[in-house]
Amino acid sequence: MAESEDTDVSLSDLQLDLMRVLWARDEASVADIAAALDDRDLAHTTVATVLTRLAKRGLVSARRDGRQLIYRAEVAEPEVRRSMVGGLLRSVFGGDPKALLAHLVDEREVNSRDLDRVRELLARKPGRKP
Repeated sequence: MAESEDTDVSLSDLQLDLMRVLWARDEASVADIAAALDDRDLAHTTVATVLTRLAKRGLVSARRDGRQLIYRAEVAEPEVRRSMVGGLLRSVFGGDPKALLAHLVDEREVNSRDLDRVRELLARKPGRKP
């Protein structure tokens, strides 16, 4: 799968749900994906349209297997996460990661155990002071 620091890979909720199915299964048909997302009650044509749009962006690829197309993710989940969080950081927090972290702490989205984990991660990060 291709990975690039500067790739903008923002996805809608529906696109993200489809990609999660592909990440979990490696490959899947439209019918497989629709079945995996049965709680969303999506028409097969909707799933096919979203997959076609993702393919045009290079985020998924398709191969023919008989009469159906089998889709595969061409972008890794960490790359999508990095891109989407980066977009949130730029648009909502003016590019300031401290502002995002402060918001999470202020809104009680991060508990003390989570903060301990963040400290551990920062201590292991190369070039960072513990």
